[in-house]
Amino acid sequence: MSQTQTVQNNSNKKKIAVFLGGRSPEHDVSVITALQILSAIDPMKYESFPVYIAPNGEWFIGEVLRKRENYLFKDTSSLTEVTLDISGKKGGALIPKKQPFFGTATPIPFDVAIPSFHGLYGEDGNIQGLFELANIPYAGMRTMASSLLMDKAATKYTLQALGIPVLPFAILRRPDQGYLIPEEEIDALLKPLGYPCIIKPTHLGSSIGVAKVNNAQEAKACLPAIFEMDDSAIAEPFVENLIEYNVSVMKGGVTSAIERPKATDELLDFKQKYMSGSNNKSGDKLGGTKDAGAPVSEGMLSLTREINPDLPEETSTMLRDYAIKMFEALNGTGAPRIDFIGNSKTGELWMNEVNPWPGSIGYFLWEAAANPILFTDLLTQLIEEALVENIARSLPVDPVPEDARLLKRKG
Repeated sequence: MSQTQTVQNNSNKKKIAVFLGGRSPEHDVSVITALQILSAIDPMKYESFPVYIAPNGEWFIGEVLRKRENYLFKDTSSLTEVTLDISGKKGGALIPKKQPFFGTATPIPFDVAIPSFHGLYGEDGNIQGLFELANIPYAGMRTMASSLLMDKAATKYTLQALGIPVLPFAILRRPDQGYLIPEEEIDALLKPLGYPCIIKPTHLGSSIGVAKVNNAQEAKACLPAIFEMDDSAIAEPFVENLIEYNVSVMKGGVTSAIERPKATDELLDFKQKYMSGSNNKSGDKLGGTKDAGAPVSEGMLSLTREINPDLPEETSTMLRDYAIKMFEALNGTGAPRIDFIGNSKTGELWMNEVNPWPGSIGYFLWEAAANPILFTDLLTQLIEEALVENIARSLPVDPVPEDARLLKRKG
């Protein structure tokens, strides 16, 4: 049976295309998240299939994409390369790039897209804008919110305007030529923040490229690695007695459980977060399931955390209220995770980052909420929301108002 036939079987169920991979430093994390989603989507309601975007930008479908051990692909003969139909017809369709000898390739339809990307060219509004253009219902945050929230500087400016506390910050932009910025220029930007300070990419997540620096010389040495992946870096003061809190939010002012990540070092880097072994007893960052492609002992799976920590009511209320305030100000959709940092001794608290599409969609936070939502039910809610949002933004077949028509209509 061909891939096209497999995807098109059972037309009574809505077809869900789960997009994964992408041209991002967080490509691998996206694959793990998407495989979990594929295994958790309700098979009684939906028929789901993966759409893989390789690091070089090629799009593929194929049954082998359901298994983690099959990545990355040196031989793509078992896959069908496709492209997206952007004609704007209702719903989505993928078009095989290889045309049959006679006739044309049969499009592969789907009803809803789940863009399960992390970082660049997927979580940052790019793919969302493409789906908007193509009139395809999609899960998660809309284009504007995704783009804004994946830019740490733009996020901070927005939060400041909303009266939500953030750390002071400075932006270091990649030079037009090369990756080096003069030390005196770096020092002029960082000195007002005070040393030590934290430097990280402006548009990446997963703690990639994060560094603690004690002076401008150290910052200069760290910046080339950041500039290789991002066009700017953001610097913030280093927070003593660091404590972190994360909470997710959905429409209606609904919030998840609060988690308090536990880090043994001052800074949680990418390898700690994703490759730290199998000693986690409290669940894994990518969900705690043993689904195909998501064994609990791998990935960012062993980051220990405390779910629903014992917090003063005032702190818990503040975290939830700030999360809701940000979400509603952006007309939020999906289930973004909001990350806070604080000083455990002084009690100071700052909103740090917002993840439009967090690892595993943060489903373990929803399962531990005051009113628990299971992973499968969470996905169902996001899929149904995608359909509602698409209808709400629909336009007439001829979107030009009569008094703005400069061209004669026929028929």
